[in-house]
Amino acid sequence: MTHQVMTQHAIAFSAPNAQAAEIGLDVLREGGSAVDAMIAAAAAITVLYPHMNSLAGDGFWLIHKPGAEPLAIDACGCAAGLASIDWYKAKSFAQIPSRGPLATVTMGGTLAGWQSARTITSSAMPLSRLLAPAIALASGGITVTNSLAAASRKVEQELAEQAEYRRVFMPDGRPLQEGEILTNGDLATTLTWLVNHGLEAVHHGELAEHIAAELEQQGSPLRLDDLQNYRAQVVKPLSVNTRFGRCYNLPAPTQGVASLLILAIYDRLYQSHWSETERVHGLIEATKLAFLVRDREVADPRRLSERWPELLDDEHIDQLAAVISARALPWPQVAEPGDTVWMGCVDSQGTMVSFIQSIYWEFGSGVVVPGTGLVWNNRGVGFSLDANHRNALAPGYKPFHTLNPALAVLSDGRRISYGTMGGEGQPQTQAALLTRYLYDGLSLPESISRGRWLLGRTWGDNNHDLKMEQDLVDKLGENLRARGHSIKTVAAHSEMMGHAGAIVSHTDGSATAASDPRSDGTGLVAAVAEPAL
Repeated sequence: MTHQVMTQHAIAFSAPNAQAAEIGLDVLREGGSAVDAMIAAAAAITVLYPHMNSLAGDGFWLIHKPGAEPLAIDACGCAAGLASIDWYKAKSFAQIPSRGPLATVTMGGTLAGWQSARTITSSAMPLSRLLAPAIALASGGITVTNSLAAASRKVEQELAEQAEYRRVFMPDGRPLQEGEILTNGDLATTLTWLVNHGLEAVHHGELAEHIAAELEQQGSPLRLDDLQNYRAQVVKPLSVNTRFGRCYNLPAPTQGVASLLILAIYDRLYQSHWSETERVHGLIEATKLAFLVRDREVADPRRLSERWPELLDDEHIDQLAAVISARALPWPQVAEPGDTVWMGCVDSQGTMVSFIQSIYWEFGSGVVVPGTGLVWNNRGVGFSLDANHRNALAPGYKPFHTLNPALAVLSDGRRISYGTMGGEGQPQTQAALLTRYLYDGLSLPESISRGRWLLGRTWGDNNHDLKMEQDLVDKLGENLRARGHSIKTVAAHSEMMGHAGAIVSHTDGSATAASDPRSDGTGLVAAVAEPAL
């Protein structure tokens, strides 16, 4: 569902689930900060969309206060101290399993990221208020969406052996069904524990000890000291200039550099007289070049090459742009999947947040920590057991991440918080959304809802081809095929294209918010009182 509302002195929230958006906006209405609202919505959406995110997943933040430089928070987990190549090879594994206890390789950084955001912004609203909606949803139950039911059906055979997953997410031994009520009393108990003991309780004290003991018993390499030693990091975001202003994204180990390269290459190439075919072709070709750079360069920050500081320099961008012609470059290349939720908001003081949290694949590792309701991530499958690989597994290292929330500060004073879920699709959808809005002059809802394409893999898909929604194929397919593109048609408004959203904060204090019709979400805007003089 897509909404567009404009109002003076606005607060706004966009989320792929309408209940989460309402919860975030309610906090903003009560005078809470953008960080307060995001934490409330983030907690709620772990209950509402358990197949896509969890308190035991990862998170990334971009926070922008008017007149200041944006801040970024890296809250992705690092590999356990025992998680070495030899540890897995001793168990006769040639690669890290994608599901089960041996897939629980990395810490979940989400809660540490929330705490970091609260600290750096002096967030004042109590956790009892912020987590109350999530506690109520977990204990009282949620209505299962089509997205959740579809994910449940998909993983039924793969996760049926995970006893706690089966108990929590397979009532009566079957997949979840759309429209039924799902409760997670254990998660409500965990959230209540966090209210009483603080967000750090997942890393220290009784809860942390319980989590570590349960994971060890099931065969995970994670131990208590991994939980205790984990810290989220405040990092400097990457940025690049375009003709409309400066765009920001997350540094390594995310693919934020690819998202920025696509925009920068396209900005070099763009001609106002281009047809829609030429625009889409330019974005697809820019994506191919950006992904080749990403796949060669992105890794744990300690493994970055000497070329890293130059990847967003004008000279390098010009070199990449010069490669693109009217003919499609050969493809495919190896690609990355992923499950994610993106959310954005702006508060009454103008502070804007772009936020992502994820457990990687549907229901992550499938391991639910007994007594907690926590679904553990499987982000560690991004590591390689080849010691010479750029993302080779090593204790304390971070794997490659598809996650990358985005933000733009435009020369005319507008600011845009935007993003999407969807693995490989994240940089491409970000580029489609932003270029349609800025270069093509479409409205924000239209920029999000129009037919999209996806080169490579997205959530729930392992093919590396160029997928395109039917309505766009009907319009541009013949022309794009003539340029050498091999297209696989998918249904219009297909969920595999991701759940995008965006908020625009205008110079007059108004705001526009929109969410993807491919999701269960909405974009909400409300007026706030004029500030007292």
